[in-house]
Amino acid sequence: MLYDTIALDPQKREPLYSQLYRAIRDSIEKGYMEKGIRMPSIRRFSEDLGISRTTVQGAYQQLCVEGYLKSEPQRGYFVQGVPRTHRESGPLPVSGQVNKAVPVAYDFGTQSVDARHTDSARWRRHIREVLTRTDEIASYGNPQGEESLRQALSAYAYSVRGVVAPPERILIGAGTQPLLVQLCALLTEKRVALKLEEFPQAERVFADGGFSMVPLPEDENGPLPEKLRQMGVRQVLLNPAAGRVIPPGRRQELIAWAQEQEGLLMEDDYNGELRYRARPVPAIQGMGGQECVAYIGSFSKLLLPSVRLGYMVLPEKLCRRYRDRSMAYHQTASKIEQLALADYMAQGQLERHLRRMRKLYAEKSGLLIRAIKKTFGSRGTVTLQETSLTAKLELPPLSSGEAAEEAAKWVRQDGIRVRPAPGGGLILGFSGIPTEKIPQGVQALAVSLRRWWEKEEKTGGLPAFANIKES
Repeated sequence: MLYDTIALDPQKREPLYSQLYRAIRDSIEKGYMEKGIRMPSIRRFSEDLGISRTTVQGAYQQLCVEGYLKSEPQRGYFVQGVPRTHRESGPLPVSGQVNKAVPVAYDFGTQSVDARHTDSARWRRHIREVLTRTDEIASYGNPQGEESLRQALSAYAYSVRGVVAPPERILIGAGTQPLLVQLCALLTEKRVALKLEEFPQAERVFADGGFSMVPLPEDENGPLPEKLRQMGVRQVLLNPAAGRVIPPGRRQELIAWAQEQEGLLMEDDYNGELRYRARPVPAIQGMGGQECVAYIGSFSKLLLPSVRLGYMVLPEKLCRRYRDRSMAYHQTASKIEQLALADYMAQGQLERHLRRMRKLYAEKSGLLIRAIKKTFGSRGTVTLQETSLTAKLELPPLSSGEAAEEAAKWVRQDGIRVRPAPGGGLILGFSGIPTEKIPQGVQALAVSLRRWWEKEEKTGGLPAFANIKES
């Protein structure tokens, strides 16, 4: 039955691995393949279909990520049925997608910044000034990024993050995801280790690029180089400044592993410069990893999420590979915004704004933590995720990812936007919500969660929310 449902067409623009993935997924969803059925081995499937093993492996890996298949070491791949979170459209979930029917009263999401604290007036002046430079903006611009911006970023990256970034190694793009797309195009090995479900946009990029993804082996200090050696993985996506910080010793071990294996660390330094409780942790790239680290930085929570600008610092080997094909690309980021940012940085305004935002986020995070502790007391556990500009709230009723998803959907209908954590708990962002709305937003969240729990339990025994009353 499985082979009857597969029709691959190499002439289509859709990659073969994606066609195969969809065919298998559709067979499982329509009930043609029952749970527990063993799939053909990668080798056998590739031979039977006349396609490469990499194509089969890419399809299998994506089906495992989405829960359709399960990989059992030394045994093979087995059908798991239709995932509970399946949606008809089939793409990977994107954080922040919500039902727009109910207005958001308390936005603890992660997709926005506080509009009152943007530097929009200065930014607007720079944009207007660039628009007067008619001759300069009447062309597509440099595919690698405007020279003036790469010069400014070279100085900024070193002074703020310790990144060694010669202008000729910097590549500008419209944010992290487009830069990852270009990086994937430069890589010949189509296998990467990463934290699954942590960065769905990156997973989408790797899946579309035909990469197989494996879970990143970690302990309390971060990724384990020895395990990576045993797995034969040579490419890793890291966010070393977020959540639990990777200690300097482990960072050096990762650099040594990458140099020894001729591998690559993809360092997504999301908001790395926005640490406010202590001095920002230096980037791995600047600790001796210039030739084995591809460093990616962006400005979405520092400037505006709508200003789609990011930059990538490539090792020399990958930089040469990029230059050989650079003229085949157009720049994805606005030339006008690039020139405006270059002027903004050259006048020292970005670093002054960074100091203001660190102070603001320190105030907001402290207020959110205090509000959660006051409202939930010992019933809840709260963990600050500093560079993500979020806090994780854990409660006994939210101890599973499934419960967290249901709770997040429930409170959204009460006008409260939060994000479920994959393993349980709720993620509350504080970058977008106004400071004065944080305490009442936490109280409203508690009241809404109590109603959800009453619906779930249908009993009077609600120790997790015993003292939470309607305001």
